[in-house]
Amino acid sequence: MKKLLIATRNEGKLRELTSFLSDLPIQIVSLTNLGITDDVEEDGTTYAENAKKKALFYAKRSSLPTLSDDGGLEIAALGNAPGINSKRWLGEGTTEEDLLEHMHRVANDLPDTNRNAAFINVVAFALPTGEVFASSGRIDGIIARKPSGKRRKGLPYRLYFFLPGLNMYYDEAFLTREQMAQYNHRRQSVESIKPVIQDVLLTHKN
Repeated sequence: MKKLLIATRNEGKLRELTSFLSDLPIQIVSLTNLGITDDVEEDGTTYAENAKKKALFYAKRSSLPTLSDDGGLEIAALGNAPGINSKRWLGEGTTEEDLLEHMHRVANDLPDTNRNAAFINVVAFALPTGEVFASSGRIDGIIARKPSGKRRKGLPYRLYFFLPGLNMYYDEAFLTREQMAQYNHRRQSVESIKPVIQDVLLTHKN
C-alpha cells in the first residue's frame, strides 16, 4: 500500500486531513510516526509559499509523497489580520491560550457593522523528486461575540467563527456530516488536489 506523509504536528489539522483522505487506499503516516522532529521556518509571504515549502522539505526528508497545508483567519475589520500570521499573531511562542484570550477581546471590540471574516487554506502535495502541486479552499462567516463552547485542540479560532447562512458555529458539534463536507475549507483544498494524489500514488508506478 502506498504511503502518504501528512506533515503537520497540529492535532486538529492531522485529524481533518486524515479523515478527508480516508476514502483512498493509501497508508497515512505522520511526522511522529516517522520520528521526524525537524521544523521548517514558515517565512513565505503567502499561504501557498509556506504550504509548498513544508511539503517539499518533508518529502525530501522522508523520501515519501507528502501533504502539508497553510492557512489562516482573515478578519475584514482588521485589514485581514491575522492572515498568514494566524499561528504567530502575538509573536513567536504564542500559545493557544494566548490566542483565545486575544480573540475574546477582538470579538468584543469588533463593530457590529463589520464582523466579516474568512478561513483560507492552501494544501500542497509534494514528491521527493521536487514536484509540487497546490490547491486552495475558503469559507466566509463572521466573528461571533461569544465562543461556541466547543474547543478543538489545534483549531482555536473556530470557537468564534459563525456561519450566518446556517445560523450555526463552524464546528462538527453543530454541523451535520454533510454540512461539514460541504463547507469545510480544508476539505475543499483536499478534494481539489485529491485527483493528483490518486494519479500519482494509485495510477502511476513509482
